[in-house]
Amino acid sequence: MPYYSGTHRIYYEASGPEAGHAVVLLHHGLGSIQAWKAQLPALAEAGFHTIAYDRWGYGRSDLRQALSVPYFEDDLADLEGLLEELGISKVSLVGHSDGGTIGLYYAVRHPEQVAGLVTVAAHIYVEPKMLPGIQGVRHAYESDPRFSEGLRRVHGHKVEAVFYNWYNGWTQERNLTWDMRPLLGQVTCPTLVVQGLEDEHATPQHARGIAAATPKAKLWLVEDARHMLPQERAEEFNGRVIRFLEQLGEINVQ
Repeated sequence: MPYYSGTHRIYYEASGPEAGHAVVLLHHGLGSIQAWKAQLPALAEAGFHTIAYDRWGYGRSDLRQALSVPYFEDDLADLEGLLEELGISKVSLVGHSDGGTIGLYYAVRHPEQVAGLVTVAAHIYVEPKMLPGIQGVRHAYESDPRFSEGLRRVHGHKVEAVFYNWYNGWTQERNLTWDMRPLLGQVTCPTLVVQGLEDEHATPQHARGIAAATPKAKLWLVEDARHMLPQERAEEFNGRVIRFLEQLGEINVQ
């Protein structure tokens, strides 16, 4: 379904009972709704009203000229507008990678609206390990047809813009000193911080830092798991996330 922000169109899908607690899924930097295909039915079956959307520039949403990384101002405005359009006043957020960072920023700005937050491999500063990982993804995109065609199936004619918006955003020199750790104490909702111990884009210390700075955080470091943990370890991930959401004191799961 489309949501019109005023300047661009956002494609979203909703599933699960409308009376259930709202959960919004925020995809990773090269992802789309399809990244959550293992989570959407599990959350709906558990009784949650789940909203997933292609962020501006991705999937079936409108083309975008550049990303607003690392502060994600445009993405935060889109999330605010979509929740207002849907009449959702209380929500839990599940964000992966860039989506996790967006979730953290949103929880800082709207503590009264966010009941709970799950971050998976979220970024809060540019770690030395991140840059070689980004360069490795560029090499795969430019040299591995399977990788580039996989992205093309998801993003269609926007694939070049999707990839280089992400790459150029995270490798700009002005962004290398970005650090949102001073803001994390303002995340007042219960938070589950998740990261694979074999994450190729960040060390476990990154997740430990998020958990240590966030007042109501629980840390889950997953052995033998990489950056794409929600897809590669879907059943284990779904179970842990659903238990976390069900245990939130502020919500009544239908």
